[in-house]
Amino acid sequence: MSLIPAGLATATALGVEGAAAGMVLPQRVRCWVVGALTAGVGVAGGTAGMAALGGSGWSAAVSGLLPLVGAHFAVDALSGLFMAVAGAVVVAVAVYAVGYVAGHGSYGLGSRGAQAVLPLFALSLLLVPATASVSTFLLLWELMALTSLLLVLAGHRARPAVREAALWYAVMTHLGLVLLLVGLMVYAAQAGGETFAALRAGTAGISPTVRGLVFVLTAVAFTSKAGLVPLHAWLPRAHPEAPSPVSALMSAAMVNLGIYGLVRVGFDLLGGGPAWWWLLVMAMGGLSAVYGILQAAMASDLKRLLAYSTSENMGLVVLGVGAAGLFAHAGNTALSGLALAAGLLHVVNHAAFKALLFTGAGSVLRATGERNLDRLGGLRARMPVTAGLFTVGALGAVALPPGNGFISEWLLLQSMIHGLAVPGARRSCCPSRWQ
Repeated sequence: MSLIPAGLATATALGVEGAAAGMVLPQRVRCWVVGALTAGVGVAGGTAGMAALGGSGWSAAVSGLLPLVGAHFAVDALSGLFMAVAGAVVVAVAVYAVGYVAGHGSYGLGSRGAQAVLPLFALSLLLVPATASVSTFLLLWELMALTSLLLVLAGHRARPAVREAALWYAVMTHLGLVLLLVGLMVYAAQAGGETFAALRAGTAGISPTVRGLVFVLTAVAFTSKAGLVPLHAWLPRAHPEAPSPVSALMSAAMVNLGIYGLVRVGFDLLGGGPAWWWLLVMAMGGLSAVYGILQAAMASDLKRLLAYSTSENMGLVVLGVGAAGLFAHAGNTALSGLALAAGLLHVVNHAAFKALLFTGAGSVLRATGERNLDRLGGLRARMPVTAGLFTVGALGAVALPPGNGFISEWLLLQSMIHGLAVPGARRSCCPSRWQ
């Protein structure tokens, strides 16, 4: 059996077992078993993603899983990248969460409900990129949204602010879901099928107006999940109030799937589009990057600062995706590939340093009970390991050498600089599809 279906099947089995363990096991062993099973979900899913990045591909249809339409799955290199990133983040956060939960007892993230939901949330992060039909994609997208909402609510008994944050998250994420639902349903109706293969085949027969409508609706929905303006209000509220392991999963893995959706629909399914599509995307990315960094500079809450940093970094990624589409439309496939590669590399780098920063913030919060930066100080002597690792993450976040964020932001800058100097040909072209 190929590594891809074996990895996905193993991840699914471990996710279901983890949910069952969270519900039935006693408190003294629950966090250990759930943590191990959740880490196993990450290892299995990440292995499948790495196999896809290595050139393997896989597709399958399960006729009886969903009524009428069945469930469709396919994994290619693009899917593999996001699965591998999510898998790595899940493993790291699951191991960290064992110690985090052990000191919380049976409330918050240590409760039966939260422990049951955690492996399902991790599983959804790996399965969303593996879908190959509108119905399957929307079902797993909603599973991801619902499980993350329940995890944000884990500490609602201790802090009333958690309920308000969860309400914001519920409203904004489901507004994005409505836009996504409408956009994909219009697309499927016009293309004559709801599988991704049918959407690709039917795109040529769809009018430019409808294609533009589909792109705008889905782009706004996907960038909302990535925490970009204008549907960004949930991110600086939900991330700080969620338990730190959940914040790490949301900020380092979940937001990436908004980027995945934008690339999958914009480039792969719709096959690229006119310049105004990508200028709109670049405007959203640029605005979010500037807004995010300005808000982060003024934030005094440590986790809120990191949340705004996520909005800034996802804005940079979207800026790269938009530039790739614009260069492709102008006929410059080399610069298009460079901009897209820079954006996707920044997805990988951001996941690494943001997972490290949120887990570091969780350790500070556990040790001090404080998130206000104005009241924190002198922690380097008390927590030298946390301080050192946080410094590594901070170097990546500010894109200074030798931080990992430097190289991807440098490549993005270079693609923009060279793009300004290259006259565009007046022919339509788009990056080749991922096989």
